[in-house]
Order: sequence, then C-alpha cells, then structure tokens
Amino acid sequence: MQVLILCGGRGTRLDGERLKPLIEIAGRPIVWHVVSIYLAQGFRDFLLLTGYQGDALAGWGDWPAGARVECVDTGLDTPTGGRVHLVRERLESRFCLTYADGVADIDLQALLARHRSARALATMTVVRPELPFGVAMVDGARVTGFREKPVSEHWVNGGFFVFEPAALDYLDADSVLEREPLERLAAAGALAAYRHTGFWRCLDTVKDAQALEEAGPARWLA
Repeated sequence: MQVLILCGGRGTRLDGERLKPLIEIAGRPIVWHVVSIYLAQGFRDFLLLTGYQGDALAGWGDWPAGARVECVDTGLDTPTGGRVHLVRERLESRFCLTYADGVADIDLQALLARHRSARALATMTVVRPELPFGVAMVDGARVTGFREKPVSEHWVNGGFFVFEPAALDYLDADSVLEREPLERLAAAGALAAYRHTGFWRCLDTVKDAQALEEAGPARWLA
C-alpha cells in the first residue's frame, strides 16, 4: 500500500531557513522517523509531496533500508489537499497519508482494520494531546488546585489517515485537506475515526523539538 507524506511545510516557527521535514531529531530528519514508523510495520512505498526546498529533500538519499522513496514536486505554496489532488492519477487503490512532522507509536494495522470495518471513504487518527500549560481547577470563585499539562479532553487530528480513491472526489487544486474536504466527508458520514491513546507528538515549535529529543525514537519506533 502506498504511503503519501505531505512535505511542503516551511517550518517558520522552528527555522524558516530550513525545510521542516529535514529538521533533525536524534540525528535523523523528522521525516526519516515518519518513514521508519511505516517501514517497521510492513509498508515499503512512499511518495513524498514536496514544495518549499523540495530539491533539498529530493537530494537527501539516506533513507532506511528497504524503503522505496520518491519525491514529487507539488508546488511551492500548494495547500495540503491540492498536493494530493495533483497526484490523484497515481492513486488507484487504498492509500495512507500523513504529515512529515508527526510521530506516534501507532498500530497501523489496527488503523487499517478500523478503516475496513467502518466502510468509510476515509479514516482519520484522532489523539488527545498533552496541553502545553497547566490548568487551574476552579470551584465557584476559588481556585482549588492545579494540574500540570494535562491531556486534552478533546480529540484532534493526529495526522495518520487512510483513504479510498473515491475520497479524492472531495479534493481539488485549491483544497486545504483539513478544512472543506474533511468537513464534507464528515457531513456525508464517510469519515471514520481511529482513536490513538499512546505516544503522539508533532514537531511544530522549538519546545516540541526539545521534547522529541528527550523522548527519543524508542517512544515511536518498536
């Protein structure tokens, strides 16, 4: 099964001069870790949808052994859904999609099983992230205590998807995947959820990079 990885991010909240997928965690680019998560669970074919500094990613060839990686230039400022739309003719069967900056100890076979059982056009992994700040416990007019960086009560997009080819009908060249396409799929009852409660973290800020360094690849690679 083909795995698409969205790799067009600029990483402006980290280092706007460097391609975000190539920012290193534990001595390897974050996108290397993403590929490794799938590779460890039997996936071999990866299509990286590039944009900003795409040549740098295409020229980086030190991928994990066994991974078949191809980079496709999908434009400098193309939105996420538009990038997938541009390669739609190559997606004739079920495929996975994820971002180049998020890692998790996710069970991908369980995700696929959930997708099959739901008979949906798409399945989105949802997670409850750790909040970046402490929470005050309030009873009436008084603060009764604090909780340091609790897990959110709400589920958010965890970035590991499964799509059927028919889901591509919800995309066009200007689509932001996380907005209208997913909203329309949800409204049609065609978007299933796979709840992941284990480790998950995305690389969005310098603090995230530090947290991932401290956690280490053992948290997301078996």
